[in-house]
Amino acid sequence: MNRSSDEEDHPAGVLPLARFHETDPAETADWLDAFEYVLQTAGPERAAYLVQALKERAFRRGVRLAYVGATPYVNTIPAEEEPEYPGDRELERRIKSILRWNAMAMVVRANKRSAGIGGHISTFASAATLYEVAFNHFFRGKKGRLPPDQVFFQGHATPGIYARAWLLGRLEDHHLENFRRELQDKPGLSSYPHPWLMPDFWEFPTVSMGLGPLMAIYQARFNHYLVDRGILPEAEASRVWAFLGDGECDEPETLGAITLAAREQLDNLTFVINCNLQRLDGPVRGNGKIIQELEGAFRGAGWNVIKVVWGDEWDPLLAADTTGELARRMGEVVDGQFQKYTVSTGSYIREHFFNTPYLKKLVEHLDDEQLRRMRRGGHDPAKVYAAYKAAAEHKGAPTVILAQTIKGYGLGEAGEGRNITHQQKKLNEDELVEFRRRFDIPISDDAARRAEFYKPPEDSPEMRYLRERRDSLSGFVPGRGTARVKLKPPKWEDFAEFFAGSEGREVSSTMAFVRLLARLLRDKNVGRYVVPIVPDEARTFGMESLFRQFGIYSHVGQLYEPVDSETFLYYREAKDGQIIEEGITEAGSMASLIAAGTAHSSHGINLIPFFIYYSMFGFQRIGDLIWAAGDMRCRGFVLGGTAGRTTLAGEGLQHQDGNSHLFALAYPNLQAYDPAYAYEMSVIVLDGMKRMYYEGEDIFYYITLMNENYEMPILPLGSTEGILRGMYRLSERDLGAKKPKVQLLGSGAILRETLRAQEILETQFGVGSNVYSVTSYKALYYDGRDCDRFNRLHPSGEPRVPYVKQVLDGAEGPVVAALDYAGALGLTIAPWAGPDYVVLGADGFGRSEARKELRRFFEVDAENIALAALSELARQGKYPKTKLPQAVKTLGLDPEKPNPVTV
Repeated sequence: MNRSSDEEDHPAGVLPLARFHETDPAETADWLDAFEYVLQTAGPERAAYLVQALKERAFRRGVRLAYVGATPYVNTIPAEEEPEYPGDRELERRIKSILRWNAMAMVVRANKRSAGIGGHISTFASAATLYEVAFNHFFRGKKGRLPPDQVFFQGHATPGIYARAWLLGRLEDHHLENFRRELQDKPGLSSYPHPWLMPDFWEFPTVSMGLGPLMAIYQARFNHYLVDRGILPEAEASRVWAFLGDGECDEPETLGAITLAAREQLDNLTFVINCNLQRLDGPVRGNGKIIQELEGAFRGAGWNVIKVVWGDEWDPLLAADTTGELARRMGEVVDGQFQKYTVSTGSYIREHFFNTPYLKKLVEHLDDEQLRRMRRGGHDPAKVYAAYKAAAEHKGAPTVILAQTIKGYGLGEAGEGRNITHQQKKLNEDELVEFRRRFDIPISDDAARRAEFYKPPEDSPEMRYLRERRDSLSGFVPGRGTARVKLKPPKWEDFAEFFAGSEGREVSSTMAFVRLLARLLRDKNVGRYVVPIVPDEARTFGMESLFRQFGIYSHVGQLYEPVDSETFLYYREAKDGQIIEEGITEAGSMASLIAAGTAHSSHGINLIPFFIYYSMFGFQRIGDLIWAAGDMRCRGFVLGGTAGRTTLAGEGLQHQDGNSHLFALAYPNLQAYDPAYAYEMSVIVLDGMKRMYYEGEDIFYYITLMNENYEMPILPLGSTEGILRGMYRLSERDLGAKKPKVQLLGSGAILRETLRAQEILETQFGVGSNVYSVTSYKALYYDGRDCDRFNRLHPSGEPRVPYVKQVLDGAEGPVVAALDYAGALGLTIAPWAGPDYVVLGADGFGRSEARKELRRFFEVDAENIALAALSELARQGKYPKTKLPQAVKTLGLDPEKPNPVTV
């Protein structure tokens, strides 16, 4: 039997109201009248309760209603419910026009002076009202009693933020004149929000799209964490604003954590999505409606959704529309067609949008120019203010504001609403003059043709208003703060147990770290400021012992009895819990580390985050967030557990990390270490805490940890400097002057294989050796490069000696390095390790195997290290080359084994 057209479009029994046929109008009228009575007499909450009760009863009785994820394509807040606008609309309009001009002029001038320097005109042009309403009435600075706001600005809108800061005297003329030219004699401005480049100005880097929204969610949650734990005394958490584009919502990170925001009841969070319907190449949803799509996604995730679609010119039309035909027409037109209307004449709009006799009559009192100039909601300050006020007052859930705008608003024929808009960097002279006229900028046409900046006199109403509004809102935004109090570094003598070895017990460096972390959590000076962060692997890393004592953070506490409540180490959630257990999300965990690690600038307090995770899922998966952390001058510790290509037995290709330390080379302020022993790890952590939280260095740490158990030795005397600088001599086997000698470099998981190779070389081949523990190839590489640079620039000065050369000075024989990462990491120090330097690295895909077999497969075990040493000695004529074939057999190596890189 053929299905009906209704059944083809919708699952059986799930039909929207419009598809049903009216069979009893009188009964329907009775129901609707009853609803109106309840609404008028008992209010909207009671009406909503009854509707929900009916829906639940219908579901239980087998009536399936269609899910409607989006509301009609009109403003969420009716015109009659809009609050009175508190500001001077005319002054704000003039200021906004000046900002638009200066932002545009900045980019145009930069590209006239240096073709191709880039910049973005159109984003701020579309978002100016969204920002200005917030700057004048909502954004709180850091100089008041109330907690400051944190604002994640849309990266492409930076010219507008710079233009405002210039008017307020925060930036000089040369900053704007040298936009995107930071290396001039009078430095200019960075392209996008970069705290590393402008440390007194920007807080958050956001132009790697998708990261801003994600970081904003976890920042808002972390603000609650600080209040719930009593670290910040404010009764309310700092409000977080995230400005983003509708096209940015295609990035998985943008929407990936929105359910967490609702689940955690982050009513201190507001997303403002600038829905200009346009991305770089064309419409965001040419054949659909991005605002409706986003409303469904956010509403389904539990957010409060406010749509700001139409400006106030549309209010009389909607009020006069007694049939609802206008609202239906608004809802049926796809975004691609709306973009067409943006660039069309009023007559075209009249003919094609108002396309029925009823709709044409609705607008017959408007001429074509009035039709063309009817604004979208995101350009109407009153509509935007109403949305912001409702968002700030909403309780129990985060809010998203979906504001429709026109990309390139004001650019006219140069790019308003056109596919080229995103790429627009220049305007010709006529376009500049037209822009000036449209926004009534009080400069001459000749000045407009030169794209000159305009600043009103200091005592003008515009300038006074700008300053008064910011003074009333506690100072400038954006702006970074500094920690008000330094943390006292832990006393090393209090941590002597971590330098004393494991006294015969076999432990992993991960276990040693967890013990150190527990000790730090109990430290009287820094304990309450330690923030452990883990993505659902706490038990894997042996951290369950921390659950009971320190608790897992939950904004609502623990509303259930855990299944393991009768055990000593049960899963304990608490409102003042210290551990942040994020679930299976390295990205979310890194965002939490960023929020904690930048608390010194956001909240004026030092916090010490420790984020531990499977090392393979760090740089390879969330490297962009780690880069953002560096840009933000984040402080803290990122710990890659089960690190190395061969340390994680059995897991195979996806989990075995041979890359992370190679990736870490590219992050300038990241200190990267691969310790093998507990004392090495402890020295690095304690020194890092002193450098970051007492000396105030803007650095952060990546430390790898292993899950392999072995006895931990005692801290060797005099090794501390070498541990921190990257290498030190660990073991010496001198067999006399007549015996050949080699230098063996080991690190992390392979250090003990290097020590075993030393034993093999001595007992089976009569070769002496020194073994060095390399704790940081990156530290050695940066030091070597720095020395070379100094010597190159100071040819007549006393040359500096790289630390690698200092440590190896006077050492005999070739140098063989073995590591559990890509061999290229070891090759970074080749210029300073001597002419006879060989690196064995774990190159290739991983395998599911035990450690011993993996190390043989990747040719980084003791036998392969020994063979490499013998081969180099033979090449130098210090070991008989004729004996090498027998050495291969003695060592049990297969010369025909395939190269692990290719299999």
